[in-house]
Amino acid sequence: MKTLIACLTLSLISGPTFAACYGTDAFSTCNDSSGNRYTIQRYGNTTYMQGNNYRTGSRWSQNSTTYGNTTFHNGRDAEGNSWRSTTYDW
Repeated sequence: MKTLIACLTLSLISGPTFAACYGTDAFSTCNDSSGNRYTIQRYGNTTYMQGNNYRTGSRWSQNSTTYGNTTFHNGRDAEGNSWRSTTYDW
């Protein structure tokens, strides 16, 4: 679920692309054809993602923490704006 949210967030930033990811469940690095590169780190119930685009120079990040059936997300978009959201698994 967390990887899906990270990929969905990335697709909102960059449009539809396919990423190639390498690494382990605890740490992975992904690249796509739009010039995006991002790392995903997982520690227990928390996932950290940091990304950048070498073509545009933009950077973004997202953190997600799950407690029971609720996941809290927060991050910074490519223009430096902070955002927050909450998702529920029913």
